[in-house]
Amino acid sequence: MALQISATNPEHPALLLELPWQLPLEQWPEEVLVPLPRGISRHVVRYARAGDEVIAVKELAERPALREYELLRDLDRLGIPAVDPLAVVTGRTDAEDAPLEPVLVTRHLGGSMPYRSMFETTMRPATMHRLMDALAVLLVRLHLAGFAWGDCSLSNTLFRRDAGAYAAYLVDAETGDLHPQLSPGQRDYDLDLARVNISGELLDLEASGALHPSVDAIEFGMEICSRYGSLWEELTRRSVYPAGKYHYIERRIRRLNDLGFDVAEMQIEHAPNGDEVTFVPKVVDAGHHQRQLLRLTGLDAEENQARRLLNDLESWMATQDDYAPGDPLGARPEVLAHRWVRDVFRPTVRAVPLEMRGSMDPAEIYHELLEHRWYLSERAQHDIGLDTAVDDYITNILPKARETLQPTPATAD
Repeated sequence: MALQISATNPEHPALLLELPWQLPLEQWPEEVLVPLPRGISRHVVRYARAGDEVIAVKELAERPALREYELLRDLDRLGIPAVDPLAVVTGRTDAEDAPLEPVLVTRHLGGSMPYRSMFETTMRPATMHRLMDALAVLLVRLHLAGFAWGDCSLSNTLFRRDAGAYAAYLVDAETGDLHPQLSPGQRDYDLDLARVNISGELLDLEASGALHPSVDAIEFGMEICSRYGSLWEELTRRSVYPAGKYHYIERRIRRLNDLGFDVAEMQIEHAPNGDEVTFVPKVVDAGHHQRQLLRLTGLDAEENQARRLLNDLESWMATQDDYAPGDPLGARPEVLAHRWVRDVFRPTVRAVPLEMRGSMDPAEIYHELLEHRWYLSERAQHDIGLDTAVDDYITNILPKARETLQPTPATAD
């Protein structure tokens, strides 16, 4: 049987032709291999260089190779973080014309490492918790898309940090199944497999002395279940808000923040009975919001202020007709952010008289106004609007703040 490279992109076969397919993967020469960390796998897996690409090559039978290739393509279409499938190579034979196993070829995710390799570095428990949060986000996103993984583990997940955001990527879909929707039983089974696999690998690392001494492997395996449960509840709890009642949307964002997650993307779908909101969560590093706000708007703020302003920006963007995440025809985030600064942020700040601002800079003023709107809206049980909040803040809050800041008159002894 002749060598056959099945790929959707016509450029990929040309990249792969020069590799030594006539050799078993274990015998590939060092000059074509790339020494990158790998997780534990039931198959032979190697990283190699094909042109300017670094690829992962996995030997397995033809049927599961083709099935996994199609599943990874499906996940890509659904926008799920996973490795990019490039090709399936079949018809391999050695120098004596004996058949060799087919291989699945995927693109190496630049800047990533297997979760197991991350945990082998005896990292601090606080960082490990953030990694588990990112893994919980991945599991929730897979299950929302109807994908049952069947083999979630530290070895089957890649970690990458990009501009302060923690992200987990699926790297092995061999045992997965895609359904229109998962039942609670399917989700629970998948989650229990993840718990057992993660605890087992952590115990293995503990035995080798690579795990931080303060980490309990069993409890950490349980943590993925609790973090998943909290996130799933908050993301799937169906809520239809009255049109324009962004106070309720803000409440949902705050609950996600309280759980330790931030909103990567928000979409408002208008319907006859109200607005339905969809959130995509993310896990971020310290200082992420400051950097993101500065990049998008040029505003320099403290971390908590920046988070608050970004939440408001994201909520506002979701109401714009040309806001279409992932759509090349939609307005870029930088363009929308500039419009928000021009049409929302600056007019709101300018509404506060200069003589009443004291030492507060514009970002702090806007943050205070957002907090005050939140407080008034909670008390009124409906969104009171930013203009009303500004008027009330100027009338009832700033005068009291100025009195508090006045120095106490000196008294004679």
